[in-house]
Amino acid sequence: MVKRLFIAVLLLPVLMFGELVVYTYDSMVSGLARKIEPLFEKKYGVDVKFVSFGDAGATLSKVILEGKKTDADVILGLDQNLLLKAKEEGVLFPYKPSRYKEIKKGLLDEEFFAVPFDYGAIAIVYDSKVIKDPPKSFEDLLKPEFRRKIVVEDPRTSSTGLAFLLWTIGVYGEEGFKEYWQKLKDNLLTVTPGWDEAFEMLENGEADMMVSYLTDAAYSYYYYKSLRYKPAVFKEGMYVQVEYVGICRFTDDLDLAKKFIDFMLSDEVQQLIPLSQWMLPVVKVKLPDVFEKYVPEVDKVVTVDAELVKKNMKRWLKEWEKIVSGY
Repeated sequence: MVKRLFIAVLLLPVLMFGELVVYTYDSMVSGLARKIEPLFEKKYGVDVKFVSFGDAGATLSKVILEGKKTDADVILGLDQNLLLKAKEEGVLFPYKPSRYKEIKKGLLDEEFFAVPFDYGAIAIVYDSKVIKDPPKSFEDLLKPEFRRKIVVEDPRTSSTGLAFLLWTIGVYGEEGFKEYWQKLKDNLLTVTPGWDEAFEMLENGEADMMVSYLTDAAYSYYYYKSLRYKPAVFKEGMYVQVEYVGICRFTDDLDLAKKFIDFMLSDEVQQLIPLSQWMLPVVKVKLPDVFEKYVPEVDKVVTVDAELVKKNMKRWLKEWEKIVSGY
């Protein structure tokens, strides 16, 4: 009788005390979130609910729209440019995690409104089965042989697309970038809402090039055992995108949200970053072999001053929209 009672107890489901709601983007939910959800739930005995709204830009817009009525406790996946907007809108609660001193230099938000969890350089990625002489510069992208070959993401809805726009501004300046996009639009196949849609077109053979990341050769070899999808390293330099995780100011459980921030910097999560996010971890952990072999070094980094971005972002987006739409 005692043995039967003991077995019955073992079969009871694990009780969850509390819930953490994480707002994020689509590919996070289908990737890294699936791996970290059970880890966090087991560690703290709570239920974690990941909710996605397309790309990171759409996720932030959702939080801003909902305001105090939002269910979000944590916002996962803002890049450095969306972080500026999030801070301006006042939707984040500052928190300094225990491992902040171990984070790679140059990535931290000095006010700790959000904490970096991965980073990677933006790149033009091409299908090497189709393109034998890939572009080596922004000027190369304008070549007639690339007419209607390139897919870019919409900077109004996509953090990747926004990073690419800022990359062109960093290279050509506030006035020069408009002239560049006027020329580039003839080589654009389409503009997608987010990264997922663009990569699907590349994989399906609908596009030959897209805006993606410098780690894509590692991705290609890991999944296809070939280097079909390769990043082009541009002579002008590369733009590095940083992804952040922050506590929503309207959270119902501040203590649990803080635990999640610390959790994202733990070794167990950071070691999952490369093969889940295809980005680089922000603290020192052992990298997979494919990263060591196939992720190029960035010798020159292109940057755009944060205050300049904050001051001019809306205008730049309107100017981009006018150029690409044609009116």
